Amino acid sequence: MIDETLKSLAIRAMDHSYSPYSKKQVGAAIRLSNGKIYTGCNIENSSYGGTVCAERVAVWKAVSEEGPGIEITEVAVATDADPPWSPCGLCRQVINEFVAKSCHVHLVNKTGTVKTHTHHELLPHGFDRSALERS
Repeated sequence: MIDETLKSLAIRAMDHSYSPYSKKQVGAAIRLSNGKIYTGCNIENSSYGGTVCAERVAVWKAVSEEGPGIEITEVAVATDADPPWSPCGLCRQVINEFVAKSCHVHLVNKTGTVKTHTHHELLPHGFDRSALERS
């Protein structure tokens, strides 16, 4: 079950989206193991490679303020889509870098749809530092 605060913050983050090219607003909110919540929105760029997804913005804000030892315990991704969109592969990988042992990812939209998955369900064989330490 999703925490209503996390859900509403992700939906509210959509309002700050800069999406003149796709016209698709995305918001995200992440909860850390220390209870703090960070939000982000998608920020597009005319040089498409410079575009950043909402989930990564939230993670980068958390790392820049809390340091590299953060642990993400919960994620909410908000879109207008029905069904709500899942994080892209790159965002799943970025979340994986800082994910706690248990992490739920909630996909939500403004009409009230909520789909919940574990991070492991969305990225079952995620690449992480343990692979690099073995080589």
